Amino acid sequence: MSESSGARRRRPFRRALVAALGTLGLVAAAAAAGAPSASASAPTPPSGWTQVFADDFNGAAGSGVDTADWRYDTGTSYPGGPANWGTGEVERMTSGSDNVALDGHGNLLITPRRNAGGAWTSGRIETNRTDFQPPSGGKLRVEARIQMPNVTGAAAKGYWPAFWMLGAPYRGDYRNWPSVGELDIMENVQGLNTVWATMHCGTSPGGPCNETSGIGNSTSCPGATCQAGFHTYAMEWDRSVSPEAIRFSVDGTVYHTVTANQVDATTWADATDHGFFVILNVAMGGGFPNAFGGGPDGGTEPGHPMVVDYVQVLSAGGGTTPPSGGRNAYSAIQAESYDSQSGVGTETTSDSGGGQNIGWIANGDWALYKGVDFGSTPARQFYGRVASGAASGVSGLVEVRLDSRGNAPVGSFAVGNTGGWQSWQTIPTNISEVTGTHDVYLTFTSGQPSDFVNVNWFDFGH
Repeated sequence: MSESSGARRRRPFRRALVAALGTLGLVAAAAAAGAPSASASAPTPPSGWTQVFADDFNGAAGSGVDTADWRYDTGTSYPGGPANWGTGEVERMTSGSDNVALDGHGNLLITPRRNAGGAWTSGRIETNRTDFQPPSGGKLRVEARIQMPNVTGAAAKGYWPAFWMLGAPYRGDYRNWPSVGELDIMENVQGLNTVWATMHCGTSPGGPCNETSGIGNSTSCPGATCQAGFHTYAMEWDRSVSPEAIRFSVDGTVYHTVTANQVDATTWADATDHGFFVILNVAMGGGFPNAFGGGPDGGTEPGHPMVVDYVQVLSAGGGTTPPSGGRNAYSAIQAESYDSQSGVGTETTSDSGGGQNIGWIANGDWALYKGVDFGSTPARQFYGRVASGAASGVSGLVEVRLDSRGNAPVGSFAVGNTGGWQSWQTIPTNISEVTGTHDVYLTFTSGQPSDFVNVNWFDFGH
């Protein structure tokens, strides 16, 4: 696709994913891990819970993660984001099987390596999906069964494994932390028998969430140490209680809870009124290890993997199941799932999760989505996943109207060139309070005839 053309007929964009995988690093990593055993699959959800995402990491030894579910973060930063992933860590992340691979026994191995020149590499993956959040009045549970890198003492200096989540608005922006929210379900440093859980939010440094430390707590792993055995690390986000609560646990024991009344309403809303994506990584060095003696140094041993048996996401209660034929306002509504439209077309997207987006959108075009259930708690935010390769000076409005295209918009945002027709950004905007079930129209208005936006998905928040 031409990113500079403003013509009404653009060619669909397609991108091939290429992975180069090997097995030598995997064999060494499995040996270092002592070939830990994995459960056959993620456990069956308890009564009342629905599994909305899961990966058991079953596959051939040496193969990579499923790129339909996960994306590799590579290099030393997000594009245009803070250097060294914003933490001061020293490794370079890769997608190679030396650093990220399945072991053939139902485990994912993320393994730090050090080359002959002393440079470190490691692995970092995140879910393509960014829509993990509790339904209105319901709960979300995100859990993983993990063995931390099995290394302790001086040999563990600089190791920083983590299982965590970032707010969806971070993706594509990379400069809005910590206001968009971060939920650290499991962090560990220096091979200590300690698991930390933290919520990051507000402003940095300082602010209502005590950044850069965040609102956190820690505990020892029960039974076997964090390094010597598998433990289940979980976060349960509960919108069925007042104040709203986020609880962190290890092996079923809650050791840290953050509630909405611990910070001001705006800080909480900015950090939680949107979806999240999940991240697994092993960093080397950086701010957290520095607080406990630093590293890595010459005595640090490379090659000890974080071993992940499974990751799963569960949802319960609230508006988890929308009315028959309807849509949940608080889950991503794919733009190409319209019931009717005027002026738009569909094309293959390179955005997270693949699929299609709607494009060829200009002044006067619209798309209709019937039966969107907002529940009884008012929605006050609209989030649109958009991209634009419009020419300089070309922009327009993405508007939300309810039940009739003739009704006034309940909210809108302006969008111009984002860097290309597949350069995606999630743009939030305030809307008038909405409850109940409505037909939602996306309408598009500009003062000129050229295409000005693509839309991949949209949803709403409180």
